[in-house]
Amino acid sequence: MADTDGADTPARLTAWVRGRVQGVGFRWWVRSRALELGLTGAATNLADGRVEVVAEGPRAQCDELLSLLRTGDTPGRVDGVVERWGKPRGSSPGFVER
Repeated sequence: MADTDGADTPARLTAWVRGRVQGVGFRWWVRSRALELGLTGAATNLADGRVEVVAEGPRAQCDELLSLLRTGDTPGRVDGVVERWGKPRGSSPGFVER
């Protein structure tokens, strides 16, 4: 049976999360949620105080991670999330914190 809604289509999510997201366990939390969803990628602290989340896997699981980032039920405080979608590059075998 064909995937008509794209849920199983491989995707690459890049999300920039702003707020109080550094030094509060946020990247660890993102890594844990991503691994639970079967995603690969990284959560990286940026010099401007944001965290960049890059996740690859089925589109539905990437959408779920994005929803979790936006719930506000995270360590610290999320003030906003900007996302970009693309094709997966297969660059990471697991999910890491940087």
